[in-house]
Amino acid sequence: MRRLFALVLCFCMACPVYARAEKYVALTFDDGPSGRFTRTLLQGLEQRGVKATFLLCGYRLEQYPREGQQIFQAGHEIGLHGYSHASMADMDRKTLEREIREDLALLPQGCSPVFLRPPGGKWSDTLLSVAREQGLGILSWSVDPRDWACEDADQICQAVVRTAQDGDVILLHDMSDSSVEAALAIVDELKAQGFTFVTATQLARLKGVTIEPGEVYTRFS
Repeated sequence: MRRLFALVLCFCMACPVYARAEKYVALTFDDGPSGRFTRTLLQGLEQRGVKATFLLCGYRLEQYPREGQQIFQAGHEIGLHGYSHASMADMDRKTLEREIREDLALLPQGCSPVFLRPPGGKWSDTLLSVAREQGLGILSWSVDPRDWACEDADQICQAVVRTAQDGDVILLHDMSDSSVEAALAIVDELKAQGFTFVTATQLARLKGVTIEPGEVYTRFS
């Protein structure tokens, strides 16, 4: 018996045990809030214990103030997406400052955004300068299934699941049934693969990245 125990012990010592590496991704949602789509998404994320990052438009917050408040109260991260959703790439400094100021004024009380995501992911040197002055990092993305252009939830989901890697920032929208359905399916499938979902700022922190105002971030690794 002692001999058998010694053999088992030697075998265990000889065979290295590899701990499964943690894999983290951030779900981000542009263009909201969007009424029932946002409400359905929030319910699904809560059921799954997932926090995400919502980049909100000022004019949408005027239309759906309650949903904006629900996002904040649920503990999700909120960032800026401009007031009007117009492209920021060609705006002058004064217009950019107004877009950010008016968007900020409509966020839920107590919300302190870290990120600005310009519509379409397009920016200019002027925008980077204004973001630096406002203390905002520019959040881009590394996975884009183009859910806004597709009504097939399974196709959207598989486009993300096939490519997602540790540190990715996933771009989605809460603007249609197919996008919301796909988002929740993405959570289920990637969780089954060992991924953990965190907000964009949490992902940066986990990867040892300090968010610098005016800098552009596509992923964190």
